[in-house]
Amino acid sequence: MKKRERITSNRVREIYRGTIHELYAYVSRRTGGDRELAEDVVQECFLRGLRHWQKRGLPDSPIAWLKTVARNLIISHFRKTRPEPVEEWDGFPSDGDLGSRETAALVHWVLARLRDEQASLLEAFHFEGKRVRELAGEMGLSERAVEGRLRRARMAFKKRLKAVSPQRGRS
Repeated sequence: MKKRERITSNRVREIYRGTIHELYAYVSRRTGGDRELAEDVVQECFLRGLRHWQKRGLPDSPIAWLKTVARNLIISHFRKTRPEPVEEWDGFPSDGDLGSRETAALVHWVLARLRDEQASLLEAFHFEGKRVRELAGEMGLSERAVEGRLRRARMAFKKRLKAVSPQRGRS
C-alpha cells in the first residue's frame, strides 16, 4: 500500500503554480473562452482537490485528477441548460477549437448526452489531439477498431446535434 503524502500549504502552492495554467487552458478551450465559467470551474476543481487530497492523499498526477474533475464539472454545467442553436457551425470542431461560447455550450451539451466511451473518445481525438495509433495503444485495440468507434461516435454526435437543431440537417 502506498504511503499517503501529507499535504502542506507549501505543497498546495507548488501544485497550484505547476498546474494552474495548463488547467485553465484546458477548461477555457472547452468553454469556448467563457472566462467566468472557466474561472468558476478551475476554482471548484482546486477546492474539490484540497478536500479530497486532505482525506485520501495526493494522486500520482494532480493535473490529470484536476482535468478529470474539470471535465465532469463542464459536462454537468452543460447538462443543465439546453443551448441556443449556432447557425454558423455545422459539425464537430476539427481542430478542437470551440470558438464561441455558444458553440462550446452546444458541443458539450451534445457530448453530455452521448455514452461516456463515445464522448471520451471524441474528446481525446478532437480536443487532446491524440492520433488513432495512440488511442489504439491506450485502448488495447487495433487502429481499424478505433477508427470504427470514432466514426460511430461522430454519427451519434451528429444525430444528437440534429435533434437539437433540426434545420442543420437540411442543405
